[in-house]
Amino acid sequence: MKKHWYDYLWILSLTYLILGFFNILFARLGLLCFFIPLIISVVKGTKGYCNRYCGRGQLFDLLGGRFGFSRKKDIPKWMKSKWFRYGFLIFFFVMFFQMLWNTWLVFSDVQDLKQVVTLLWTFKVPWHWAYHGTLLHPGVAQFAFGFYSVMLTSTILGFFTMVLFKPRSWCVYCPMGTMTQLICKAKQKGQNT
Repeated sequence: MKKHWYDYLWILSLTYLILGFFNILFARLGLLCFFIPLIISVVKGTKGYCNRYCGRGQLFDLLGGRFGFSRKKDIPKWMKSKWFRYGFLIFFFVMFFQMLWNTWLVFSDVQDLKQVVTLLWTFKVPWHWAYHGTLLHPGVAQFAFGFYSVMLTSTILGFFTMVLFKPRSWCVYCPMGTMTQLICKAKQKGQNT
């Protein structure tokens, strides 16, 4: 099978995680992983990003498929259900808005910068080596710490899901995938009326 340029986007996902480990300000690049899927689904009405361009899905495919880190078992039916996917999307949004709230508190000088990465929305891991101050407001760094926390947490969840089930099992309940699916359904419904 012929390889295309987008078959190597897993390199960008891996590079993103590594860069954020050494310099937290690179974490803001992850916004591309939020906006590009939404734009594609709004403009084209497809989940083209998820199916073709998602570097994280490709990384799980590589690790679980080619390198054999996956048990290759079917994901449980409850993880495919609407209540779980929509519930996880809501939970994800709550955590995302909490991250934005903390960023706003730092921008408004109500709270000091917290140089931690919060894993699985619970465990605060010191990450002070990744930020040494800049000319930018500390709120910019707070956003980066929070966003990297979200991206690293979702990668860890995806990795565990990959190990336990099929390589791209994360894609079944990925919040971005659920959002793009909702956008595609709404767009399709709008075209049919």
